[in-house]
Amino acid sequence: MIVLMAQWSVADLLAHADRLGLHPIAGPVTGARVERVDIAELGGLDALEAGTLAIVPAHENPAPYLVDVALRRASARGVAGLVFTTDLTLAETAVSLAERGGVAVLSAPAAKLSDLAVAIDRLLSGGASETMTRAAYAIERATAAAGLADASVDDVLLAASQALGVPFSLVDDPAVTWADNDAVCVGEVPIGRLVAAAPSGVAAPDGVAPEGAAPDGATALVGPVVASLASRVAQRHVRDRFAPTRSRADLIVELVLAESARVDGFVGQAAQLGFPLQLSHVVGWLKPTGLTDPDARPPRSVEPALELFALELVAAREEMWHIAFIQDDLLIVSTESHGAGDHQRRLREVATRIQRHAGTLAGPDWAYTLGLGTPQLGAAGLRQSAAEARIAAESAVAAGRPGDVELTDVTGLRRVLLDLYASPISRNLLGDILAPLDALGPERSATAVRTLLSYLSHRNSLAQAARELNLHPNAVGYRLKRIREVLQLDLDDPDTRFSVELACRVRLLGASRH
Repeated sequence: MIVLMAQWSVADLLAHADRLGLHPIAGPVTGARVERVDIAELGGLDALEAGTLAIVPAHENPAPYLVDVALRRASARGVAGLVFTTDLTLAETAVSLAERGGVAVLSAPAAKLSDLAVAIDRLLSGGASETMTRAAYAIERATAAAGLADASVDDVLLAASQALGVPFSLVDDPAVTWADNDAVCVGEVPIGRLVAAAPSGVAAPDGVAPEGAAPDGATALVGPVVASLASRVAQRHVRDRFAPTRSRADLIVELVLAESARVDGFVGQAAQLGFPLQLSHVVGWLKPTGLTDPDARPPRSVEPALELFALELVAAREEMWHIAFIQDDLLIVSTESHGAGDHQRRLREVATRIQRHAGTLAGPDWAYTLGLGTPQLGAAGLRQSAAEARIAAESAVAAGRPGDVELTDVTGLRRVLLDLYASPISRNLLGDILAPLDALGPERSATAVRTLLSYLSHRNSLAQAARELNLHPNAVGYRLKRIREVLQLDLDDPDTRFSVELACRVRLLGASRH
């Protein structure tokens, strides 16, 4: 077992220079061991024991020859150092004597003699009083640093380190949680753990502080406060840094969810927020799926942590990026000038990293499916790309491929259906045709829509529909009889047949888990 002993040097005292008001003038500031502090006149140094830090009372600088004599006596007695309470300036001979004799010369021009002696004595002896004094001073300095308008986390840690004499640092730790008292967080998202070095003046017999040594009392008191202050500064920094991006993200959510008739109204708002809506946009849609419980929602901690990760990830990229949530789904929007090459590839590069991180945050019971839209121009194009991305993600989930990356098929009929699905008005009009089937319940309604589509797409052939559905023709005929009764439509009329088939295709295209 290693027994830790308090071993203070002049260098350890200078680690508390701000609080004590000490300034090194001459002589060595490392290595000299300080065992006690005393107040002594220059002529009384012969009475001091070795290892004493002598505070010399004076209202003005002593004569140079007196300082030279005092330094010779201090060196002979093994005095650790001399502290003058004046703004001392030494002659060259005194500087040389201090160096050769191993006597540190310090000044504390703003300090009160008795207060300085008591403060240093408490520091050397430790105890509850010194612990509280050190802690209060470090908290005061850290709070002042955090209150500056342009403060950073490093500024807070530096102020606390200098005031306490214990270096603080922020380290990555995957195990840290927002509830830990040494966690530094943005909101409830941990960004690191606050770590303090071994206390000044505490060392093992070989002079090296043992790894994992418990912090001293003052450090233990100050640590949680510094972590909290650093968290507030980090939160403010993130808020100020990403506030414009988040405001534009809110606008994107409104645009994606709005009726088509309102699209033009977003152009002015976007211009005010500095969002070039007239450029080209491509959207990724990240959709979570519970693998054990499809109806469950992702852990509450995932969304803020994922947003912060994504914002930090794209902050240094040349393209304009926005991260927005619609319920539990995440929209990743990349904006560039029209005609920029590989626009979708760059979106995929970023979005797949966000997808992987989402899976790490949520755990093995969750899969995040990524749908990628195509680059589109303007406000309507952004809505179109978002609809493509959403349908791609939902189609992959519906096909039993949660966790995949799905690109939009933009050829032929599917592209036409995507255009219809992207328009709420068109979607609602087509949805009204099949609305009577919804009264049958979700499962029976979905079965009816698939049966109806198979029948209509095979030109009203019961036999071909039966082969596709793996049913007997009579079973298909029975289903269609019920469907006709519910819809009250003439499925032999060409126009009706076309509109119903189109409605079925759009319905199934947008279904997420049917």
